[in-house]
Amino acid sequence: MTIRRYDAAEVLALLAHRYPFALVDRIEVIDPGRRVAGTKRVTSGEWWTTGVAHEVMPFTLVIEALAQTSGALVRDLAEGASGGVAYFMGADRVRLRRPARVGDELRLDVSLRQWRRGVCRMHAVATVDGATVATAELTIIVRSAG
Repeated sequence: MTIRRYDAAEVLALLAHRYPFALVDRIEVIDPGRRVAGTKRVTSGEWWTTGVAHEVMPFTLVIEALAQTSGALVRDLAEGASGGVAYFMGADRVRLRRPARVGDELRLDVSLRQWRRGVCRMHAVATVDGATVATAELTIIVRSAG
């Protein structure tokens, strides 16, 4: 099995997000249309670290990073999804376990659970050094671009 790796420049071409809201540094397509993994280096230069005493990545941004990573999975689905636009619809069964701190490398794993009529349900897990930061069931809808 060949793993397709996207570097930072390719991630920007793949996703619509830009600074300061681009929350994924690298993406690996492990199983096209089934499983992807992203990486986010949590640094002190982030916009959300200014004035924060503990420099902890907000959990809402961890969930957003998982949703952005799902964009790489959606583009490899059938029925012309690669030409469409993916919209984050919601997160269910969210579990927040431990914070991601400045200096951590956040791993973002997203697996497809269901794909029906342009609606994707995915299982997402964020980890740091193997320890779970957050888990969620994400819902993404894909609409044609145009």
